[in-house]
Amino acid sequence: MASNKIDRELDTRATSERPKQWAPAELLPEPDKQPGYAYRWIRVSTLSQADPRNLSGKLREGWEPVNVEEQPKFQLLIDPNSRFKDNIEIGGLLLCKTPTEFVDQRNSFYQRQAETQMEAVDSNLIQQSDPRMPLFKESKSSTTFGKGI
Repeated sequence: MASNKIDRELDTRATSERPKQWAPAELLPEPDKQPGYAYRWIRVSTLSQADPRNLSGKLREGWEPVNVEEQPKFQLLIDPNSRFKDNIEIGGLLLCKTPTEFVDQRNSFYQRQAETQMEAVDSNLIQQSDPRMPLFKESKSSTTFGKGI
């Protein structure tokens, strides 16, 4: 009796894998993340025009450029004409990192700022409302039982 089973020596993971699919290259590769740090690509130039205002603002916020030694997989991707020789710049964007505590503090700052602005808008609308001309139409309905008209 013939069996339809494959010998164990022939059944390997390599033979049972799906064929690899082609995928377009990433424009900005994802860095290997170190615990406790957040990474971000920061604009240093647009159309070969330097953007020092954006970079200096981000550096003052606590972002620091990542050295090539920290991310060895970026060694071949670095622009040889870059102003940042020891750092990782691709297409006018510089890879930077900051402690995650700074990111959490920044997010909570902007969350509080947005909440304060919404409260100010709401209180301003309430102050400006006039019962003769309401900003919001509040519909009231009533239900009566019994005697009809």
